[in-house]
Amino acid sequence: MTAREISKILQSIANPVIAEHSQRFFKTGRGQYGEGDIFLGIRVPQLREQAGKFKALPLHEVQRLLLSAYHEERLCALLILVQKFAKETPAGQKAIYELYLKNTGRINNWDLVDLSAPQIVGAYLADKNRNILYKLARSKSLWERRIAVLATFYFIKNHQYEDALEIARMLLQDREDLIHKAVGWMLCETGKRNPAVEKEFLKSHYPIMPRTMLRYAIEKFPEEERLNYLKKPAG
Repeated sequence: MTAREISKILQSIANPVIAEHSQRFFKTGRGQYGEGDIFLGIRVPQLREQAGKFKALPLHEVQRLLLSAYHEERLCALLILVQKFAKETPAGQKAIYELYLKNTGRINNWDLVDLSAPQIVGAYLADKNRNILYKLARSKSLWERRIAVLATFYFIKNHQYEDALEIARMLLQDREDLIHKAVGWMLCETGKRNPAVEKEFLKSHYPIMPRTMLRYAIEKFPEEERLNYLKKPAG
């Protein structure tokens, strides 16, 4: 199996109606975050099913698929990497991680990041130095910053919050709404596991948090407590 053959299979199950909806949903218009992205119209469950069939694809062919102009072909490549990573040797995982970081320019929409960064970047760095995340968090690329945020989801699930909170601090004044949402989401996930940790962070930072970030962070709070936060001045 090759990237070209997978591309033909995916294009054979494309749905123009879904593609048209996706073009709008993922903001592909001029000046929007997904400007110029092209969709085939394939839902994520279908892509997961297809990725499962192609998980033996060599890494050089996965990279070719990742270079596709079609959003779903890039997502399929990432889902293949996620499945491969979970069953690879340490050396194989390192190769996948390195391929991922060399191709962040192709991981250029929020779903591509969210469905891969925790399982690859986060999982790989679980027992390693995490300085790369801070470099990504300072990147000019919206998507590299989002990769940094979402990678910490893996740590959060394992009750490790320090990196998530520090990256959240770094990005409090980020200009992008998609970063506000991602940071707020990770704070919410932290709070699900350890409410005291999230509330301590909010105590110090909520007055300068963008409103969207705050809303995401307190989404699971009891109604009265949530409304109390929203009544107070915020960024």
